[in-house]
Amino acid sequence: MRARVGATGRAAAGRALSLAIAMLLASASVVLAVDPSASPAAGGDMRTNPAAPGLAGSPLFAVLGVAFVGLVAIVVTLVAVRLTARR
Repeated sequence: MRARVGATGRAAAGRALSLAIAMLLASASVVLAVDPSASPAAGGDMRTNPAAPGLAGSPLFAVLGVAFVGLVAIVVTLVAVRLTARR
């Protein structure tokens, strides 16, 4: 038997969602990027790895990060489906 959510429950959920959104917006901060111009230093652009010219940052770390986020999303989705499945 499923319990029904009344107007009070919906109102509380709406307030909780509004509070969560407000907290996320309040915690936002300014992000500064790297200067897009090349550095005048001898030997090339110092912002990149000398072994991989033209790639700023660590591409392998970025790929692993995206893969990790994808795996977490899959696991969370499977858990949510398992918990909310009708029996």
